[in-house]
Amino acid sequence: MSTVLIVDDDRQLLRALRVNLAARGYEVLLAPDGRSGLALAGQHRPDLVIVDLGLPDIDGIEVVTGIRGWSKVPIVVLSARHAEQAKVNALDAGADDYVTKPFGIDELLARVRAALRRGAPDGDAPVLHTDAFTVDLAGRRVERDGAPVRLTPTEWHLLEVLVRNAGKLVTHRQLLREVWGPQYETEVNYLRVYLAQLRGKLEVDPARPRHLLTEPGMGYRFEP
Repeated sequence: MSTVLIVDDDRQLLRALRVNLAARGYEVLLAPDGRSGLALAGQHRPDLVIVDLGLPDIDGIEVVTGIRGWSKVPIVVLSARHAEQAKVNALDAGADDYVTKPFGIDELLARVRAALRRGAPDGDAPVLHTDAFTVDLAGRRVERDGAPVRLTPTEWHLLEVLVRNAGKLVTHRQLLREVWGPQYETEVNYLRVYLAQLRGKLEVDPARPRHLLTEPGMGYRFEP
């Protein structure tokens, strides 16, 4: 079941979209303004976000850029703004599609399906091997000495972000936004705790890690 977050202050539209999406098997989250939408996105990690540009507190573009700063989730923008520049601004901010109001529900559902297909995980995601452990990104598995390693969801998400950026510095802020959400981007102590746990499970010598490396004052780096 895919989870869809809808951020819109039109309560009648929210009810209609919730009924139609739920009837087709989607789990639906509703947010009547931009700030609550950003909070729900960080807490629930939906599979797709639908955002209206005309929100009562912040502009929908800010919601798009806020989510895009830490997530690749597909975003479909709804708006009564028909001007070409409004569409350009939304797409440049990171939206994947733009639907103008009024719209037909069948059209929107088709856009939702298309966006979810584009955002589906890549079945050909790589398997990375080190001298100590193997990470299968597509299968979401980690093995050490031929045996599976049990990771918590948070440990896996943290490892996945680092592995997908192998060889690159990933800053504290990037990791915190990606794994915990934008409201946690100053909680550097979270990273220390979880990196220590990962090293304990994966590194041959956790006190002298070879693969999960610290860049002091900056962030972390995964070296295969």
